[in-house]
Amino acid sequence: MPATEIQNASAALAPYIADFERFQQGRPAGEPAFVQALRRAGLDRFSALGFPNTRQEEWRLTNVAPIAQGTFHRAQGDPNAVGPEQIAAYDFPAAARLVFVDGRYSARLSSLASLPSGMVVTSLAEALASTPGLVEPWLGQLAGFEQQPFVALNTAFLGDGAFIHVPRGAASGLIHLLFLSSSEDGRATVSYPRNLFVAGESSQLTVVETYAGTGAYFNCPVTELAAGPNAVVDHYKVQRESREAFHVATFQVQGKRNSVPRSHSISLGGGLVRNDVNAVLAGEGIDCILNGLYLVDGRQHVDNHMRVEHAKPHCASHELYKGVLDGRARAVFNGLIHVHKGAQKTDTKQSNRNLLLSRDAIANSNPQLEIYADDVKCTHGSTVGQLDEDAVFYLRSRGIGQEAARSLLTWAFASDIVERIQVEPVRKDLEEFLFARLPKGEVVRQAV
Repeated sequence: MPATEIQNASAALAPYIADFERFQQGRPAGEPAFVQALRRAGLDRFSALGFPNTRQEEWRLTNVAPIAQGTFHRAQGDPNAVGPEQIAAYDFPAAARLVFVDGRYSARLSSLASLPSGMVVTSLAEALASTPGLVEPWLGQLAGFEQQPFVALNTAFLGDGAFIHVPRGAASGLIHLLFLSSSEDGRATVSYPRNLFVAGESSQLTVVETYAGTGAYFNCPVTELAAGPNAVVDHYKVQRESREAFHVATFQVQGKRNSVPRSHSISLGGGLVRNDVNAVLAGEGIDCILNGLYLVDGRQHVDNHMRVEHAKPHCASHELYKGVLDGRARAVFNGLIHVHKGAQKTDTKQSNRNLLLSRDAIANSNPQLEIYADDVKCTHGSTVGQLDEDAVFYLRSRGIGQEAARSLLTWAFASDIVERIQVEPVRKDLEEFLFARLPKGEVVRQAV
């Protein structure tokens, strides 16, 4: 690497290294030693890796230079100063609601209804203070940061987020986690939410992560999910960040025998967005579903990277990601299914479909298979295209205008994912977003 680039890389890291020392000094006394060690390891690895660049294959099509060269600070304001009216647009009825403002828990905005006996739904900071033994076996054990610089950065500043522990045989009800971000005093902020979900044997967990905000900021969340034997987990992530925001997130899933982890990722906002979704199927009989929908326009850039590890036999995984791009938007999809040696009877299907509404929109799609077993059913595919003009003509011949016809076909394309969402408030909200976004949306509403 040229000397100038080395200097620039060091300059980009310096503010984070300096802020880490301030962050450490502000931590509460008596914090568990394992957390301190985990943070230090994260910082050391982030310092070694640095910010990724476009010469690295995994980041070839996503340039994070605006983050590396930007100036961000951790918010210092009181998270309880935010009023209920500021979360009303994102709220819906749930058994429990945890709200985080710029990465820090707001007790004022959160609410916990009656939960099953033994179930824990709280902030990670509170769990580390009150029940560290419940957290230690899992925290940092699923989302590795050896080759993941943003996971390492999140780990270095690990402080708060959501902790959910569902005991054996319990059913959680709907849990909503809301992460609200904003700039502070005209300055861009940074937050590092760290979420840990542990679903015990034969338990059921339904959780929605919503990310929203206003102004310029950098959000770097990491979510770890451990699905125990026979556990059923329905996870939804709705990203509605501001157009000035940077959102770089990792979702790590580990499934045990006969578990059913299901996740739907919805990306609507953000200026520069990267979602890494990784699943390890570590027991026989797992049925894993990973779906996603991204709706981008203007100059938005969204990158979805997936890796599914079939480590044991008799497992199934199905991934369907769809994107609708308009304006000068850019999308990247890179999906890898890795079938390990001995993972016989694997059944996996990966599909990425992209609809371009503008000649200036670009989608890059790269589904991949790595198979080291011989008794498997594995398929993958992708498409990038525009609306079918014959279908548009057919609708117009039935008296539907040009814009309405195009919007109806766009709705039909996106609704394949929308209809798979089982949490009604999330599905309805996404439908309303589409009606508002699509030209002649009222015509579409009446037609469907």
